[in-house]
Amino acid sequence: MPAASAAPLPQTQPGPATPTPTAHFRHRAPTPTPAPFTLRDILLWCVLPVLIVLGLRLFVFGMYAIPSGSMENAIMPGDRVITTRLSPRPIALRRGDIIVFKDPANWLANEGATHNSDRLIKRLIGLPGDTVECAGNGAPIVINGVPIDESAYLKPGVEPSRSAFSVTVPAGRLFVLGDNRANSADSRAHTNDGAQGLVPVGDVEGVAFMRYWPFNRVGWLSARHDVFRAVPSRTPTS
Repeated sequence: MPAASAAPLPQTQPGPATPTPTAHFRHRAPTPTPAPFTLRDILLWCVLPVLIVLGLRLFVFGMYAIPSGSMENAIMPGDRVITTRLSPRPIALRRGDIIVFKDPANWLANEGATHNSDRLIKRLIGLPGDTVECAGNGAPIVINGVPIDESAYLKPGVEPSRSAFSVTVPAGRLFVLGDNRANSADSRAHTNDGAQGLVPVGDVEGVAFMRYWPFNRVGWLSARHDVFRAVPSRTPTS
């Protein structure tokens, strides 16, 4: 009996090639490495902002704590205010400005200050050349013959001036009054100090325009230039 022959193996048809695992993914660019923080970056982002803030603080803005109640109710004792140092130069001073100035003749001794200070804050009433006067006892302040209505900023219930006075402001000087006239040792109280109670223009350090502390009193300070709109200017004498 013939031996059975081996059956031929079935031929397998070659199928599609199995894709490699990376065939379905696109080539990815390498992740960029962050650039190192250079000296230029330190100067640009750290040093320059500090210099700008310091420059503004030294040459443009001033910050002061108010030691007395002479400017109530606009400014209370303990309030802190911001001033612009651009006045009196290059921006000219105007009547109504609230100015901060060096104590010209120990005025603070009569101010009842709540803490040590060598600066005062008052409202500018008379410019060089102005004649500022008052008959007292409730009469209005008169500047160059024009009476002014100060009710917009005077502390309620306070007279413009209980005492009478008349002062002509010479060149380079200023006449100032507090808004709380009943508690303000201002130009009226120093007529015998050798300068008629007038403040040298060179002693002015800035014009206050904002309260920044305490938080519940943050707000703008009004110069009320409109109060003096009808007052004519006069040329000062030396």
